[in-house]
Amino acid sequence: MRDLLPLERAAEAAASAAALLLQRRPERVDHKGAIDLVTEVDLASEARIRELLGASTPDIPVQGEEGGGVTTGLRWVVDPLDGTTNFVHDYPSYCVSIALVDGDTPLIGCIADPIRDRVYTASIGNGARLTDQRARTTRPLRVSEVRTLNDALGVTGFPYDRRDNASFYLAFVERALMASQAIRRSGSAAMDLAMLSAGTSDYFWEYGLKAWDTSGGVVLIQEAGGIVSRVDGSTHRPGAPEIVATNGWLHEQVLAMLNPRTD
Repeated sequence: MRDLLPLERAAEAAASAAALLLQRRPERVDHKGAIDLVTEVDLASEARIRELLGASTPDIPVQGEEGGGVTTGLRWVVDPLDGTTNFVHDYPSYCVSIALVDGDTPLIGCIADPIRDRVYTASIGNGARLTDQRARTTRPLRVSEVRTLNDALGVTGFPYDRRDNASFYLAFVERALMASQAIRRSGSAAMDLAMLSAGTSDYFWEYGLKAWDTSGGVVLIQEAGGIVSRVDGSTHRPGAPEIVATNGWLHEQVLAMLNPRTD
């Protein structure tokens, strides 16, 4: 799948869904868990994506956060609204993420940021790009050149089980606070990965993410020159329980920070 046609179709679907998010406000908020929200806008966004991808790539099934679907083989992996809590509170950090995944290998990534009207796209072997739809410009994406944690801006998130495991997650935050220039928490993992691919931040880690949260961003970061792994340094696969993504220069330093020696 080295040709760019599927990437163009993913970008079109993501941009259309992002436009829908700007047009709609949630009228009803339901709970998938104690603090895991879903709205009718999540469902409408996924329905639009499924319709558009179904029309343009009918032979490729869809795995969506809300509607489920196949979890193996070649498939579209879709998060129709990453950052639903932000969306419900009108906090300006949420996005649409679409990835084309073959087995455990993400091939195409597309993340649409409705707030800034930007679309991040990448495909394996073809690089990564950022299209600013307001300015009508497109530029290559490249991770930052920051070489030390002391100069780095780190980003993280807190999983939905944080009320039960707060001390576990906060131990990582404390280490990052001590080692880094600063850390941030935006509430949208896909958006965090997209901004890392653009050099806005320098590293990211989080537990408890799903394939639809990370698959699109993984391609963006790899094609922009960064590195993605699990916390222990092993290969990250879609749906792995945790992820570490960096600009490459910082990867070993971040892994060492997250895995302190106990001897």
